[in-house]
Amino acid sequence: MARSFDDDAPRRIRDADELISARKRDADERIYVVTTNLVIDAQEKLARRRRLDRIGRVGWAVSWLSLLTAVIGTVTAAVTTGDPARFVLGDLICGSLLLLSQLTLVWVHFAERGLPTLQRAEAQLASAQESLWKQKAQGRPGLEDRRKLYLEEVTTAVEQYQADSRKYRRIHNSLQSLIMIGSASTTTIAALDTGKELTWQSVTLTIISFAITVAAMFTGYYKFRERSYFLQQTADAIEEEANAVTLGIGPYSEFGPGREGEALKKFTQRVEEHRNEQRRRQQQLDQPADQATPTTQPPAA
Repeated sequence: MARSFDDDAPRRIRDADELISARKRDADERIYVVTTNLVIDAQEKLARRRRLDRIGRVGWAVSWLSLLTAVIGTVTAAVTTGDPARFVLGDLICGSLLLLSQLTLVWVHFAERGLPTLQRAEAQLASAQESLWKQKAQGRPGLEDRRKLYLEEVTTAVEQYQADSRKYRRIHNSLQSLIMIGSASTTTIAALDTGKELTWQSVTLTIISFAITVAAMFTGYYKFRERSYFLQQTADAIEEEANAVTLGIGPYSEFGPGREGEALKKFTQRVEEHRNEQRRRQQQLDQPADQATPTTQPPAA
């Protein structure tokens, strides 16, 4: 009897299905790698654009401040002493700062060639991240897989909190330094100002007093120090939870092998509590001081 070619049909179908599945997995992995690279590239471009924009703003600020200081100093010297050359040293310093700032602006102009604008860079990053999330969602991961993904993404939240904390701490320290240096300068200039007519001492005293007032107002209104403290506190708490669940210590020591799902569930709940507490503190800081005050105040500097 002749052999039927349909005898091994189930095996051939099974092999074909396995081949299709393998090729689909390979294609999905390639797409995932490409999308991840797009996200990384968009993040790098956005970071570089923000860095160049900050340098450009500082360059413009130094340029205008140097020019304004030179003009005011020269005019004040001419009015008070009748000799504009009395401010020649200040003009030289202001001119040097103006030249350096202009060179910096030229460098920024050439460095930002090929980079998208800040709004476009943010839009590209958001689009790439959305594509990455859609690709992850196509697999429809289970609850345990989603918790594992959440554990990996907590690192990004910690880094963001730490970056914001460093930013607010840097702003607070800068303003606090301005207040301290300005106060000392005001006292010194006030001691030198013995006349009542318009002098360069009185003009400088007025400018420094204005700067101190503005710095004190910004520090009291935006609460940079409190924001830095609470953000760093939340980052430390989340990092402690991540280390504890990874090492199986602290509140996660009771979950042995085979109970990783329960440990991740508890970890997710505790991290969300920390993040909700941070959001509550943020809302309280945004309210006027006479309406709401965070329950825990940062220690005195």
